Amino acid sequence: MIGRLQGVLIETKPPQIMIDVAGVGYEVDVPMSTFYQLPPLNQSVTLLIHHVVREDAQLLYGFYTDLERQWFRQLLKITGVGPKLALSVLSGLSVEELHRAILTQDHVRLTHIPGVGKKTAERLMLELKQSVVKFAELTASPTIYTPSVKDEVIEALLALGYQEREATKVIEQVNDVSSVEEGIRATLKLLMRTGGTR
Repeated sequence: MIGRLQGVLIETKPPQIMIDVAGVGYEVDVPMSTFYQLPPLNQSVTLLIHHVVREDAQLLYGFYTDLERQWFRQLLKITGVGPKLALSVLSGLSVEELHRAILTQDHVRLTHIPGVGKKTAERLMLELKQSVVKFAELTASPTIYTPSVKDEVIEALLALGYQEREATKVIEQVNDVSSVEEGIRATLKLLMRTGGTR
């Protein structure tokens, strides 16, 4: 299975791009969140890949961050959600915006995404709320925040609508992560338990 591609970006036709890897062109579908971060044509690019093998095709879906790929895979587990709709969700909302919509149970925000009706939005809210906690629980290794990571986690929480005082307080209670993504998951988990305000 293909889990990562590194090569030269040679074509962009949203949502599909083509990456040349040692002379072989790989067609990859990407969400707009990843598309907007792509380098200019003929420049090097590296994407994490979700590889789907079917009887009639092999499909590649690419992401700049592992968190995007995790959410894409989680969306695929929901009844009625296929790759096209999962890409649409991640194109309509950033991972941070999706987190915020889930935490606030903002069904209306999701219904603005093409292909997401009221019932689908309600199902997404229910099942993805459990995923927020699941991803937060992935932070288990005993390491320490670096100052830069701590500051970036606080900025992310502020972007999600939390107060600076609360963000600063909660991050002091979580000191077992070393990356921004892990820090966000861990602090969101704690905020959900304590009923944090936005």
